[in-house]
Amino acid sequence: TRAAAAAEADAFAQSLIAGGEGGVSPAGSGAEDPDSAAQAAGCPLAFGSRLNSMKDRLDLWQGANDPLGWVARQGQVRGLDVVDFNYPQHLEGLDVPRVKAALESAGLRAGAICLRFPKRMQAGAYTHPDPAVRAEAVQLTLEAGEWARALGAKEVIVWSAFDGFDYAFQADHRLLWARVVRAFRAICDASPDLRVSLEFKPTDENTRFFTVPSTGAALLLAHEVARDNFGLVLDMGHVLAAGESPAQSIAMVGRAGKLFGLQLNDGYTRLGAEDGLMFGSVHPLLALEAVYWLQEVGFGVEKGAQEEGASGEKGAAQGAAQGGEGAGP
Repeated sequence: TRAAAAAEADAFAQSLIAGGEGGVSPAGSGAEDPDSAAQAAGCPLAFGSRLNSMKDRLDLWQGANDPLGWVARQGQVRGLDVVDFNYPQHLEGLDVPRVKAALESAGLRAGAICLRFPKRMQAGAYTHPDPAVRAEAVQLTLEAGEWARALGAKEVIVWSAFDGFDYAFQADHRLLWARVVRAFRAICDASPDLRVSLEFKPTDENTRFFTVPSTGAALLLAHEVARDNFGLVLDMGHVLAAGESPAQSIAMVGRAGKLFGLQLNDGYTRLGAEDGLMFGSVHPLLALEAVYWLQEVGFGVEKGAQEEGASGEKGAAQGAAQGGEGAGP
């Protein structure tokens, strides 16, 4: 019943609020780990936290202050299953055996590799006016995919700080859009074994107007990219900054079968601001509704595991939302 589902969602939301800012993805994604905290608790989802957050309060940490030290510190956080690495920043100068050893020692696994394009691409990554830079951005994404495969992850998440514009009459909007579509098609076609996810954002200090600024625009992009392994990771702070309802965004993306993962956080939604606060700390009812709609769209539920809804569409959306083996943030 809806009452029972709401009660279950409420309990789930309380556990998320206690966990702070982090990410969630289907627990079946990526390498199987029967001893993971999520599976041991019977939860179908896998949880991670921002690796960069491990830089804070070093007075509480005696280990190394570097990416592998942050992995070790995350391993001490109860309930975490996966680590998402920013590429290239977190993995520069490291090799696969060292990273794998650090994950194993911490009792964690790689969830996804997240693109962070370098500052030299400030005029655009996939949308840069120079075709050589656009090609470099695509190649960097493919390199992130190689790291994902090597570490046993199944997903590359793209958030570009630079694909957009700042001034009126600065951009040919149709051209920028076409470049993004072509880039993602090329990446998906070169990486059929991986999930490729876009994490949209409406605005920030790097780019006032992003080429893909909303849930609706992101869904249009997914439609035009037209690849089964292309989907979306919804960042709750980005959704709120866009003036959207997180639950509605989850429902829309889930219905389209494109919900690959979520970044759970909160904020005060002041113009152009993204606070990155604990999930549910500012908008608890919106957080609760978001969790309810995660259940409604069957996020993390195996295909065919739930009955079809009255419209006959819900079951199809659930199966597609689960998709193959992928790991979100």
